[in-house]
Amino acid sequence: MQNDSIVIQIEGLGEYSVPVGSSAEELTYKIKDQVKVPIMAVAVNNELKDLSFNFTEPCQVRLITLDTEQGLRVYRSSAAFLLTRAVREVFPNRKLIIRHSLSNGLFCEFLNYEPERKEVEKLQQCMEELVKRDLPFVRKVMPREEACRIFEQQDQMDKVKLLQSRQKDVVHVYELDGWYEYSYGYMVPRTSMINNFRLLHYPPGIILQTPEADRPYEIKPYIEQKKLAAVFKEAKDWADMLQTPHVGALNELIANHQIEDLIRVNEALHEKKIASIADMICQDPHKRLVLISGPSSSGKTTFAQRLLIQLRVNGRRPVSISLDNYFVNRDETPLDENGEYDFESLYALKLDLFNDHLQRLIAGEEVLTPIYSFQKGCCEEEGLLIKVPPGEPIIIEGIHALNEELTSKIPHDQKFRIYVSALTALNIDYTNRIPTTDSRLIRRIIRDSRTRGYGALQTIRRWPSVRAGEERNIFPFQEHADVMFNSSLVYELSVLRTYAEPLLQEIGPENPEYLEAQRLLKFLSYFQPADGSVIPPNSILREFIGGSWFKS
Repeated sequence: MQNDSIVIQIEGLGEYSVPVGSSAEELTYKIKDQVKVPIMAVAVNNELKDLSFNFTEPCQVRLITLDTEQGLRVYRSSAAFLLTRAVREVFPNRKLIIRHSLSNGLFCEFLNYEPERKEVEKLQQCMEELVKRDLPFVRKVMPREEACRIFEQQDQMDKVKLLQSRQKDVVHVYELDGWYEYSYGYMVPRTSMINNFRLLHYPPGIILQTPEADRPYEIKPYIEQKKLAAVFKEAKDWADMLQTPHVGALNELIANHQIEDLIRVNEALHEKKIASIADMICQDPHKRLVLISGPSSSGKTTFAQRLLIQLRVNGRRPVSISLDNYFVNRDETPLDENGEYDFESLYALKLDLFNDHLQRLIAGEEVLTPIYSFQKGCCEEEGLLIKVPPGEPIIIEGIHALNEELTSKIPHDQKFRIYVSALTALNIDYTNRIPTTDSRLIRRIIRDSRTRGYGALQTIRRWPSVRAGEERNIFPFQEHADVMFNSSLVYELSVLRTYAEPLLQEIGPENPEYLEAQRLLKFLSYFQPADGSVIPPNSILREFIGGSWFKS
């Protein structure tokens, strides 16, 4: 090794000699012909760094490309900053809020203003001009007080409140053409790298589309999801009513000892919504199947139990049936693309038997249902006799519940479908959203540790497979639901922080999952810890932290 150069080991590409002090961005130019997908960031000795990072000693490097979730986050954060900078230039008196993902895009809206189509087109043009100018995203380190002064001057008091509630003396901010942004993630070094995006006029706001991990060079056509958009709107209304539009406001309530009242009101909103769903079911006596589905860690089990109680309050006598008892014998289970048992496949269930039993139960017959032993991989010799009172609903909860093929022998008009998911409307601040998947992953890490003995490492390692299963088996059917229930609680991450942090801290830098663990730890650090002792035992959150009335 020469005195003025160092050797770095790039995963999948081998050794490279680079000048001491050269940046990761300079490295990307050197290897661009060998990498098919744009590089968004790098992991240096398994720690995420943006492309402004300077190499000063030998190290191991993993390239974070646009076809990965980590790379996609960097691209989307940069595109969102580009949009906010364009808003500052075209509409300087408006405040933009990056709300949430919606279908294959990000839903954004102005505070107290609905844009016109021409205005969205102007923003698109301004963003394109900023890309052509090839402006730098400059990462700066500064005292927290200085950052607060800058954001106060920019009239971004949401960021000021957030920073004031953090126990950090120094913060990292990004600057683009005189406009500052705070992000708990990284951004690309130059605007020219954000050369593929689309703005759609989507009243009452805007959809920002970018490439996705499975197609990093294109933007897919937007897929309308009106029912999901409506439940997100309801979640926003709840957050506004609870005076918690962002984490800074939530932290302020915790500091002022108002969290107990917030918990009670938020839980009451859930109870009122579940009661209204029960009323909807009871209004139509022809509805015999109540089908409940949703992605992992949405709280489906607790929701189903609470719905059953509300149906009983209305004078109904519902019966619950577990799909788990209808698994085929393990050696008959379909295999996935890796040759492993695919227990999430629809065809891992005895569909004919299940439909036969449903038809007979609806007809008033008594049925001997199977009892599946996961330990043996087959059904027990003895079953369970079940009979449904005349005209009463049968509650079925499972990942395939909204798939028509699961209950193909039952007439369509006898089914009532419910989609459950944790759709958080809380933002970190107005330009940093909280992905729904992050909330669900943190819930699952805590529950897996408590009930299954899994460490956070195992849960994070399996999460991509879980998400892939959701994309196949759940999300394509969510718009088929008659009603959607949002199981997110605006206060939950402040409570979950205390449970999740020690589990995430167990993951060391020798594991690839260390990057994700560190990201989640930083994410949780924005929330002031809250005492959850007043959380009622029937809460959705009890399914994850323990102390629930219901079996989970």
